[in-house]
Amino acid sequence: MNRSSHLLIGFSVFCALVMALMPLPLSVEPFRPDWVLLVLMYWSLAVPHRVNLGWAWCTGLIMDLAMGSTLGVNSLTYSVCIYITASNYQKIRNFSLWQQAFLIGLFLTLYHLLQFWLNHFLIDIYFNPQYLWPAGAGMVCWPWIFLLLRKYRRHFRIR
Repeated sequence: MNRSSHLLIGFSVFCALVMALMPLPLSVEPFRPDWVLLVLMYWSLAVPHRVNLGWAWCTGLIMDLAMGSTLGVNSLTYSVCIYITASNYQKIRNFSLWQQAFLIGLFLTLYHLLQFWLNHFLIDIYFNPQYLWPAGAGMVCWPWIFLLLRKYRRHFRIR
């Protein structure tokens, strides 16, 4: 059961990676939610003993390699967000779905601000308010991601 649970969680993260890399029209691209981080946050809330900082760090490295970004930026930012999520999972689970969505939006905002800050020091970019639009899109998508992955977890009995 242990190995199959890790494979099923890995499959959902892989699907999120595919969605993150899938091309979108230029008019929609600035609003692309952070699928991988949303999926990792769900799993860190649902099964924090299985998905933790190790998953976040490795998935962040894969994202860095796939996106061609500076190596370690996604790893660090994913790890910070998953640490906060996993360390407070008992509190966050008790919130309603809309309260969770608001909190997830704050975590996604933190993720984007940390990414901007790291990239500002590494490759000298400047802040643009468009950087935070995916946080709002992720907040809107959270209830559907939560419900879909909960159904997936219950169907395959991932514990």
